[in-house]
Amino acid sequence: MSHPQPGQGSPWLRERPPRWLPRAVMWAVLVTFALYAAWWAAIRLHDLLVILLCALFVGFAIEPGVNWLARRGWHRGLATMAIYLGLIVAVVVLVAAIGTLVIDQVVALARSLPSVVTSLADFLDQHFHVDLQAEINKLVGNLGSMSTTIASNALSIGATVVSSIFNLFTVALFAFFFAAEGPKFRRAVCSVLPPVRQHLVLEVWETAISKTAGYLYSRTLLAAASALATGAFLALIKIPNALTLGIFVGIISQFIPTIGTYIAGALPVLVALSISPGKALAVLAFVIAYQQFENYFLTPPLSARTMELHPAVAFGAVIAGAALLGAPGALLALPAVATIQATVSSYVQRHELVESEMLVTPVSARRAARQAADTGAARPPAPDLMGGPET
Repeated sequence: MSHPQPGQGSPWLRERPPRWLPRAVMWAVLVTFALYAAWWAAIRLHDLLVILLCALFVGFAIEPGVNWLARRGWHRGLATMAIYLGLIVAVVVLVAAIGTLVIDQVVALARSLPSVVTSLADFLDQHFHVDLQAEINKLVGNLGSMSTTIASNALSIGATVVSSIFNLFTVALFAFFFAAEGPKFRRAVCSVLPPVRQHLVLEVWETAISKTAGYLYSRTLLAAASALATGAFLALIKIPNALTLGIFVGIISQFIPTIGTYIAGALPVLVALSISPGKALAVLAFVIAYQQFENYFLTPPLSARTMELHPAVAFGAVIAGAALLGAPGALLALPAVATIQATVSSYVQRHELVESEMLVTPVSARRAARQAADTGAARPPAPDLMGGPET
C-alpha cells in the first residue's frame, strides 16, 4: 500500500494552518495589549489629560492677543504675561465687586430669612392657595442635621477647593507655555511629519485658534447684552445694586456651562425675595423670558458669525462634552466641534443638487409672485407642495 508523498495531496499538508496565521495572531495579541495599556493609562491620567486639553484651548484663546503684541515688538513671553496680568486684574475687580455683593446679600437674607419665609408663605397661600407651613416646619427641623453633615464634610470640601485651585494654576502654567512658545511647539510637532501632514496640522491649528477666539468673542458679547438687559430691568423695578447684579448674571450665565443660567438667576431672585415675593416672581419671569429671547434671537446669529454652528448642534455638543468630561467638556465642546466641522467641511466634496420639491421651502402665492417680479421672471412660477405657485 503506497502512502501519499509530501506535496502530493497529503491530508497532513491540507490541514496545516497557513504560514501567515501565527504572525497575525501575534499582531492581534500585541494590538489588544497596546489598546488595553492605552485605556488603562487614559483612565489613570484622566485628570492630567483634561488639564492639558483645557490649557491647550486657553492657549488658543489668548494666542491672537499674544501675536498682536508680538508683531509690535513685544517678546512672546512678556506679551503672554501682560495678557495674564490683565485677566487677573479684571477677575480681581469683578470678584471684589460681585463677591462683596454676594456676601452682603447672603448675610442680609440670612438675617431676614424668617420674615421672608413667612411673607412668602402668606403670599402663596393668599394668591395660589398653597400651604407651606408644614414644609417650613419640616425644613426647620432638618436644619440641625444639615449643619452637622456640612461640618463633618468640611475637610473633604476644603480638600476639593484646594485641588481645584491647584488644577487652575496648572492649567494656567501649561497655557502660558502653549501661547508663549506656540511657534516653537508647532515646529516641534511638524518636524516629525511629512510636508503634506504639516499643512494639515497647521490648518487645523489655525482653525482651532480662530474658532476658540470666536467662541470667547460671542460669549463676551452675550454676557454684555445679558448684563445690560438684566441690570436695566432690576433698576426699573427698583432692586438695589442692579448694575452689579446684572454683571453677575451676564458673566455667570455665559461662562459657566449648562447650569450657569440657573446659578446666575438665583441671586437676583433671592435679593428681590428679601424685598417682596412679587418682585421675586417678576425677576424670575424676566430671567426665563430673556433666556428664551437669547436662545432664539441672539445666540444663532452670533454663532453663525463666529463659530458657524447650528443651535441644535451646539446644544448637543454641550451635552456630549458634559457627559464625557464634565464641566470642562461642556465649556470646550463648542470650539472643539466648530474646529472639527470647519476642518471636515474643507475636505468634503460638494455636489450639484437634483431638482426636487423636497429641497425647496414652500412659500405663499403672494410671496412667490413678488419674488418673480423682483427677479424679472418671464414665466409664471410652478405650483408648490401646498398647491400655490412656487419659484
